[in-house]
Amino acid sequence: MVKDQTRHVVITIGFVAILMLFFLANIVKQDQVISITERRKLAQFPEITLKTLTNGEVSKKIEDYTVDQFVIRDTFRGVKSFFSRNILRQQDNNGLFEKNGAIYKMEYPLNEKNVNQSIDKINEIYEKYLQGKKVYYAIIPDKNYYLKEDEHLKFDYNKIKQIALEKLKHMQYIDIWEDLELKDYYTTDLHWRQENLQNVVKKIQVSMKNENREEMPYIKTNMGKFYGTYYGQLAVHVKPDEMYILTNDIIENCKTYNYEKKEISTIYHNTNSKDKYDIYLSGPTPLIHIENPKANEEKELLIFRDSYGSSLAPLLVQNYRKITLIDLRYISSTLLEDYIEFKNQDVLFLYSTLVLNQNVLK
Repeated sequence: MVKDQTRHVVITIGFVAILMLFFLANIVKQDQVISITERRKLAQFPEITLKTLTNGEVSKKIEDYTVDQFVIRDTFRGVKSFFSRNILRQQDNNGLFEKNGAIYKMEYPLNEKNVNQSIDKINEIYEKYLQGKKVYYAIIPDKNYYLKEDEHLKFDYNKIKQIALEKLKHMQYIDIWEDLELKDYYTTDLHWRQENLQNVVKKIQVSMKNENREEMPYIKTNMGKFYGTYYGQLAVHVKPDEMYILTNDIIENCKTYNYEKKEISTIYHNTNSKDKYDIYLSGPTPLIHIENPKANEEKELLIFRDSYGSSLAPLLVQNYRKITLIDLRYISSTLLEDYIEFKNQDVLFLYSTLVLNQNVLK
């Protein structure tokens, strides 16, 4: 009996000591602004006012703050992921799953309403700015498309194509789906690998009648380890990717202008971003243009794009004096005339299935 009581006292004291240790550690720990592993901003301690106290808003924000700023949070996330996958045998953890050393995000089901609205926005831009111009579009499949049918629930990809083909009647479709395969995507991220896009570039050039340009070979440069967005979000240890950039004399002599930052830079730009993919055209931005002083013609190209276009656009500069990239997730289409003179440019809409399914184009 005495031994049992002693054991209970020791367990109780130990439990309280652990709670106090974590309590003190969280008080001493400096709050973090960004989670490097999750690639997102973390909740900060909220401003407390009479209004937020009475409407209950402050309690929710404090809860978010506590969860985001908890000491050794990443360790606990890793333990949870391990327990979910290896003990409970769950297929996914927060919508992410690992298969054959690669990480995927469940993208299901298809939201036809969102896809229709995304395509309608593209049509709206065509009607307002692009009538009579040479306009092309390509849809980028997310990497889940290349998983086997019995490995994972997928979008109805044929439905996405069907909606686009039925509605985008004034544009020429460039089908790049057969020019890609699973190895062309990062294992720890959603994006495609720039060094594997030669077939896609060739298909676009041929479709846009730029195939006769003399090709300049690329130099492939290793930029080191790449821990993609999915790597931190799933909190499992898989082999990181190697990131490469393709460059040549033309690309190295190009200059970019970022309208948001009012900054002149190079195509490959080492930023302070936590996401290494931002090396391509300095990451997400509403509007940026590339100028190629070595172009043989005065041709221009407009690319309406998402983040996949950041790594593809540098491989298209050889045929154009200027390429302007527009990301409608960050700028309203109603503002485009303030920055772009629509004239005799080639136009390419380049959007992933992920973006089309979200309806985030403004």
